[in-house]
Amino acid sequence: MHPLIDTPDVELLRAQGMSEEDIEHSVAVAELALDIAGRVDVPLDMALVSRGALFHDLGKVKTHAMEHGRIGAEMGAKLGLPPEVCAVMEKHIRGGLTGAEAREFGLPEKDYTLHKLEERVIIYADRLVDIITEGKVPLRDPRDAEERFEEILKAYPKYGKNEITMARYFGYHREIQGLMARA
Repeated sequence: MHPLIDTPDVELLRAQGMSEEDIEHSVAVAELALDIAGRVDVPLDMALVSRGALFHDLGKVKTHAMEHGRIGAEMGAKLGLPPEVCAVMEKHIRGGLTGAEAREFGLPEKDYTLHKLEERVIIYADRLVDIITEGKVPLRDPRDAEERFEEILKAYPKYGKNEITMARYFGYHREIQGLMARA
């Protein structure tokens, strides 16, 4: 496990009732998000990257439906997690919904867009981990998912979701890959 991922945080997920499968996913997202954050040419809050990624799916202890983001943020606040970590949990659904999209999906209408680069790195890593671990896309290696990200999202609706969501993911991919190229 990456040295910036705190074992007590993993145990906190387990104590909240998170399944081992969801913990494995959350740890994988945190590891990849930290790896990506280390490859960009701007300084990032690595504690936020680590904890935001690790806790992003906390709400899945109650439901795997769309509202798991909001539920996770509420649980995180009760656990005393920092507001910026709770914000990642609440806003990670489909990579950061607009108020209109949130209303369409039956979520409270507010701005869920991702304003911090740390948030976008986490969501980018979350999408990549799904592609890498679910076995639906033949890959040469994990970096192949980054190199073919846009092609994969276009070819597999499960990962691209819809045109608006896919465009948002493409934006994050291009921004982050651009920051890596400058490093």
